[in-house]
Amino acid sequence: MASPSNISLAPEGSLSPVAGFRLGVEIGGEMVAWFTECSGLSIERTVFPYEEGGTNTHVHQLPDRIKYTPVTLKRGIADSTLWDWFQEGLYDAKVKRENVSILLYSTDRAKVKRWNLARAYPTQWTGPDLRTSDNNVAVESLRIVHEGMTVTDWT
Repeated sequence: MASPSNISLAPEGSLSPVAGFRLGVEIGGEMVAWFTECSGLSIERTVFPYEEGGTNTHVHQLPDRIKYTPVTLKRGIADSTLWDWFQEGLYDAKVKRENVSILLYSTDRAKVKRWNLARAYPTQWTGPDLRTSDNNVAVESLRIVHEGMTVTDWT
């Protein structure tokens, strides 16, 4: 799937963006897609309640595992990289895990923040509703799961 001529998937030096596309997606250091929405960048520490014998005033709340929610990217444009990535493991469940970065750009195209997702793979790819009268984007949504997240600020 080719990208529209007014948007470049090339790294920052040759960005030719449409104003609404401010979330870039990198896989292996290469920019592969642009999206307008992202949700699920969240970490939760689960709690293990422990009832201690002889203590009747409270239940101890001990830290347990960390849970990462699936990340959903919506309304995007991409080359075939995301589709090809989803297709790997389609019939044998041998998914390809990648380190993925989601980059937030300001309106003047300066990098603002980067979320690095470790060992990620896609679990759902949704194409757009097609209407000849609309200028829809190439990827309606992409959901990925991962095993860890780090965040970097550039401000």
